[in-house]
Amino acid sequence: MAKHAVLDIGTNSIHLVLAEVEPDFSYKILDRFKDMTRLGDGVFSTRRLSDATMARGVEVIRNLATLARNKGYDRIEAVATSAVREAKNGGEFLKQIYAQAGLRVRVVTGQEEARLIYLGVRHSLDLPDEPTLIVDVGGGSVEAVLCVKKELVQVLSLKLGAIRLKDLYIQEDPPSGSELQSLQQRVEGDLTTAIKRLKVQEIQHVIATSGMAGNLAQVVHLQRTGKPLLQLNLASVGLRDMADLEKFLARSTARVRAGIPGLDAKRVDTLLPATMVLRSLVEALGLKTMTVCDKAIREGLIYDFIRKNRDRLQVEHEIPNVRRRQVVALARRCHYPERHALHVARLCLELFDQTKSLHRLGDREREWLEYAALLHDIGYLINVRRHHKHTYYLIKQSDLHALTADEIEIIANVARYHRRAVPREGHEGFRDLTRQQRRTVKLLSAILRIADGLDRTHFGIIQGIRVRIGQPVRIGVQCSGDCELELWAARGRSDLFERVFKRRVELRPQASVGAK
Repeated sequence: MAKHAVLDIGTNSIHLVLAEVEPDFSYKILDRFKDMTRLGDGVFSTRRLSDATMARGVEVIRNLATLARNKGYDRIEAVATSAVREAKNGGEFLKQIYAQAGLRVRVVTGQEEARLIYLGVRHSLDLPDEPTLIVDVGGGSVEAVLCVKKELVQVLSLKLGAIRLKDLYIQEDPPSGSELQSLQQRVEGDLTTAIKRLKVQEIQHVIATSGMAGNLAQVVHLQRTGKPLLQLNLASVGLRDMADLEKFLARSTARVRAGIPGLDAKRVDTLLPATMVLRSLVEALGLKTMTVCDKAIREGLIYDFIRKNRDRLQVEHEIPNVRRRQVVALARRCHYPERHALHVARLCLELFDQTKSLHRLGDREREWLEYAALLHDIGYLINVRRHHKHTYYLIKQSDLHALTADEIEIIANVARYHRRAVPREGHEGFRDLTRQQRRTVKLLSAILRIADGLDRTHFGIIQGIRVRIGQPVRIGVQCSGDCELELWAARGRSDLFERVFKRRVELRPQASVGAK
């Protein structure tokens, strides 16, 4: 199972999600971690992240990255949203994260953030067929996604995040009447403009995501029932309940709000603007309720990762060995002739195993031979002519990071010499090898050349090999059909083998497979 970690550096909170992708391309969450770092505090009035906030953020990110790596998550996808996107020193913050946590952070646009939220919601609940608006109230922005018949139609990003509105409009405790009026005018004005931009006006459902909406639902449920909300996903919140809570929050001091059952202590100053945005939106659309979804951008990132890396993930599931997996992934990216490559690799290993008394090589060299056989024809991706040289280039330039530089050089050379030319000290690449490495390349190339000839037609006619070591070396081949072309090709490719081992090669057909 493939592991994938998502680090969401939000305006309000920093989240880490540790997921495992199943063989059927579903996923399961193994762990979650969250720190309400409040990166966005002061950003939208000063347009800068404070030194203290950056230091705190880097510390949290470094700790979460270390935790993920200690749990075996080498692949960490980190994204940042509104606060980092809009801060003039956001780039400096990203540099500090890379320097201290070793993470490259991708700053997503509001449009991209909305798309990822849609993916998270679409795969987590059954979206209605009727026009639906998914809305995510974050710390810096509000992402709105219009869906029709469950398909994404339009995305909007609004500068109505809860921390932004708190910083720009609320200074007194409790808020003054003029502050509330200015805040309401801003919210209603931006929402009215946004609704007019929607391609469909008859919205029939609102689905709210994010911690703000979830905390709102928790508080309302506790006020109505006296019991905690057992399941946040698909919880319904009525317009009247939102309006009542908004009024109470608006006239309460921070100390009173801190005592409200279910209200997250770190949302004491932001739940009011978040509630106002959600209430105003539901009201403006002429609806009576909204539904809460507990999945959003982080889950969307996981689904997006699966979609973009489906082929690579399939290879990971099929091939647990990371070295072989990287080789096969490279072969597939280059559209290699899979059936032929696998067959030649099998024949190579049979020849290798049955000629050990001659070459005296070990398991590591056997592995190199298999990889060279799998990759020997990838040069066709560039051009048929001189494809062996293109193969060498592709192997050398590819990211086979589980292999050492010396191993890559040897494999590339072995694959290069599967055709007519024999290794010469004047050849670029080969001349830079050590004496022992050159010998290894010659030995392995000699085997690969014969094996490749034995599948000249690419039909897998040669089913097995029996080698008798002597003078000459006799190679008996078991055929499933007429194999004269295969034998002819293999005889023509035996020159390097004969030169290296100083023995003639004889190839003869044996009884057909299945014959008695």
